[in-house]
Amino acid sequence: MSEDAGNRLEAEGATLGEAKWAAVRDLGHRFPGITADEVSFEVLADSDEGALVGAEADVEAWRAIADVVPEESPERVRQLITRVVGACGLEATIDVDESAEEIRATVNGEDLGLLIGKHGSTIDALQHLAFRAAFPEPTGERKRVVVDAAGYRERRAATLHRAADRAVEDALSFSRSVELEPMTSPDRKIVHDYLADRTDVQTHSEGEEPERRLVVSPVAP
Repeated sequence: MSEDAGNRLEAEGATLGEAKWAAVRDLGHRFPGITADEVSFEVLADSDEGALVGAEADVEAWRAIADVVPEESPERVRQLITRVVGACGLEATIDVDESAEEIRATVNGEDLGLLIGKHGSTIDALQHLAFRAAFPEPTGERKRVVVDAAGYRERRAATLHRAADRAVEDALSFSRSVELEPMTSPDRKIVHDYLADRTDVQTHSEGEEPERRLVVSPVAP
């Protein structure tokens, strides 16, 4: 990402959609709760090697929406996701549940691949925005916000668990550290938590985003 004026920036991604979501995510740090509806995009590059977009926040539109943001965190999450689903032209329903530990929003419908994105990149970005919308203030009580669509989180967790099991087997069989493929921060946390109770291996992360990856290493006896 490169910065321009206060309401403008550039962002890149593997695809045009990912670049746009990266721009909205980064603008969300300055304008909590902003969505693609309040951002105009200029495609600067789009090829097999990746995409680059310029993005400008419509500050007046964002302020108008911000004036009617619900007070309750779960409803702020619902409002954000409803608007994103509508902007994507998807037909879906949104369920939002709150527990002591988390706020979980589940999008139900068909053909939700656009909302999920490659390796979950889009839904992870949406989850980040949902957290920012739910808890716009940097202080005060917070809890985890999870955004799921069509059972993606469960399927992804199962895939990551299998990859973690293979890495553990290799690490113990050959007494060496094993690197997993580059992952997003939420995916790395899933693997780390999955292996946290094991006493024969340990995990840590290496590298810079978006190539940051988890390393599984055997624990010396």
